[in-house]
Amino acid sequence: MPDTQSLVNDFLNKLRKRKIEGSQATAKQTAELLRSVISQTRVPYTNQAGALIDAVKAVGEQLIAANPIELAVGNIVRRVLHIIREEDLSLTNAAIAGLNLSGVSDDEDGAEGDEQPVLSAAVLAAAARSTLRPPSLQTLLEDVPDSAAVPHTSSSGGDSEGKSKSADKSSRSRKLKHDVIEAVNELIQDIVTCHDQIAEQAVEHIHHNEVILTLGSSRTVLEFLCAAKEKKRSFRVIVAEGAPRYQGHLLAKELVTRGLQTTLITDSAVFAMISRVNMVIVGAHVVMANGGVIAPVGLNMVALAAKRHAVPFVVLAGSHKLCPLYPHNPEVLLNELRSPSELLDFGEFSDCMDFGSGTGSPLLHVVNPTFDYVPPKLVSLFITDTGGHNPSYMYRLIADYYSADDLVVQRRPTPGN
Repeated sequence: MPDTQSLVNDFLNKLRKRKIEGSQATAKQTAELLRSVISQTRVPYTNQAGALIDAVKAVGEQLIAANPIELAVGNIVRRVLHIIREEDLSLTNAAIAGLNLSGVSDDEDGAEGDEQPVLSAAVLAAAARSTLRPPSLQTLLEDVPDSAAVPHTSSSGGDSEGKSKSADKSSRSRKLKHDVIEAVNELIQDIVTCHDQIAEQAVEHIHHNEVILTLGSSRTVLEFLCAAKEKKRSFRVIVAEGAPRYQGHLLAKELVTRGLQTTLITDSAVFAMISRVNMVIVGAHVVMANGGVIAPVGLNMVALAAKRHAVPFVVLAGSHKLCPLYPHNPEVLLNELRSPSELLDFGEFSDCMDFGSGTGSPLLHVVNPTFDYVPPKLVSLFITDTGGHNPSYMYRLIADYYSADDLVVQRRPTPGN
């Protein structure tokens, strides 16, 4: 098996050089890397969850710094940290329940009722936190088995009791890692199947003889539209080309290949065509905690046109694109500039240099942003792999996937620093 550090370094190089295209591929590879990190992390007898959290945070800090604009990396790091906390809390609750059942059984038998095991302060504190904390969506959907690891007391000699406690700690450590890895496997499966889960809802939103407008190219949008076509929905699609990369050309070709009536327009023609449109359906780079959307450049213009003409603006996004941060957070990098050559050829640009002044400074500046920010007030509906949601509900949905302790991914300072 490759060394963990070599896997981390290889992935860091891919992130820095932008070799991974798309949020889904980035999220999947991030989750797979963190699974390897957890699998190869040695867990002590005490504070197993803390050791796993520190290991994930150590790698997560490097991954986020390698490509700050790809927020899916930070999303997955925080999701895995939340999984560790949830699984540790689940095992703690199971252990407390087992001790309580053991105490009740001893009382009923009437044997040595005064020698019941005393719960530690840490265990009691964990129980109090779990009682006050509202259950998350993940906890509600998962069924904790009754056969969870429960420490048992032994009435034999001190040596056998010590061996039993040591075995319980070891088994609990192995079970924590096993449960965390299983939960991460489920997360990876959710990322892989998010397009299919979203596409299954297409027939509920697209109806006969409608006109759908989209911009650029998105695999989620492609699968969503094609799923409606497969359900015998008859509709037309207007695709704005998405300059300057013209990804809309690729989407238009793919839609025609799949038998959909498609019209390709320039981005500047959106306002002219929006009055004929029944619904705007677009993808997203990331969805922020306030319901705002970071999306390919040009979509804010489309959202404004839809709002002006009262056309529903629908955003498709997998759960790995839901970010617990707000746009004003300093950790959030909303945009990056792409190469000017996408707008202007370098040969043409050289003609705009001011060589007469002797400085060679350009008189023409080319700005080529990658993303737009669409405020939540312009969004009508979010469709994720868990269903359709209003923008005002996104903060609650996001709270089910993340822990407030992990919003800033930073390792705990070591003693003496």
